[in-house]
Amino acid sequence: QVQLVESGGGLVQAGGSLRLSCAASGSTFSINAMGWSRQVPGKQRELVASITRDGRITYADSVKGRFTISRDNAKNTVYLQMNSLKPEDTTVYYCGADSVPFYRPLYWGQGTQVTVSS
Repeated sequence: QVQLVESGGGLVQAGGSLRLSCAASGSTFSINAMGWSRQVPGKQRELVASITRDGRITYADSVKGRFTISRDNAKNTVYLQMNSLKPEDTTVYYCGADSVPFYRPLYWGQGTQVTVSS
């Protein structure tokens, strides 16, 4: 139905920046909310940021002021600009999408690794 492919992860030093991209394909007419979650050892995946089709945005407290989510509806692509990265941001980041205007992903990408060195 919907396929999501993430890109842009990599290795940076603390204080550096990365920009993640997630491109959706397939039945993209059904997509409303898109966003990013990350894997935390010993915990469930946690919300990083989400954005609805009409631009309503939610951020985790831990990334407010450092990360910015944006979206290009024409390209069915969502972005995550990550600045002032910290070692504790190191993990796999997953893109998600759903047909409802809140972030409860029905579709998931395979993830992209972000590593922040100290």
